[in-house]
Amino acid sequence: MSAVTLILDRAQQGDPNAARELLPLVYDELRKLAAARMANEAAGHTLQPTALVHEAWLRLTGDDPNAHFANRAHFFAAAADAMRRILVDRARRKSAGKRGGGWERINLDNVEIAGDADDETLLLVNESLDRLAQEAPQAAEVVKLRFFAGLTLEEAGQLLGFTERTAKRHWAFARAWLYDAMKTAAKS
Repeated sequence: MSAVTLILDRAQQGDPNAARELLPLVYDELRKLAAARMANEAAGHTLQPTALVHEAWLRLTGDDPNAHFANRAHFFAAAADAMRRILVDRARRKSAGKRGGGWERINLDNVEIAGDADDETLLLVNESLDRLAQEAPQAAEVVKLRFFAGLTLEEAGQLLGFTERTAKRHWAFARAWLYDAMKTAAKS
């Protein structure tokens, strides 16, 4: 078991010191990940990795004070989902009133993290991802971890408990499914 999993277990058992120990461990990992992935962001961007991590932490711990995470993978999946919601909410605020046609085809392999995507693309991927999650939840989780948290397929597979090959299979299916869904949305 990882240190994060052990601390999560202690927190669920009511250990008040566990939460104090968890924050520095998880914060450092999330901050390094966000900083590395957002280093290539275009000049003038408004979202900094530190702000993204802080907002994700607040959403994870503030929305539901009784939230429990089964293990490290569950925690990081929840963190990826929180980052996704933050980036999508930001994109929606920025592009309010700019809805309509003009969607462009994107290659999800070329977008390392959602912070690199333009707002319209981010919103389109998010809407399509919600529909994918209903049909293929594991594939949707791989997309969340890869696209919104910037993990590699190997890292995403490890967190979700399957091999890199299985993660690649889910990623290939999700890319094809999302491409079709976004192409259909662009025609509407």
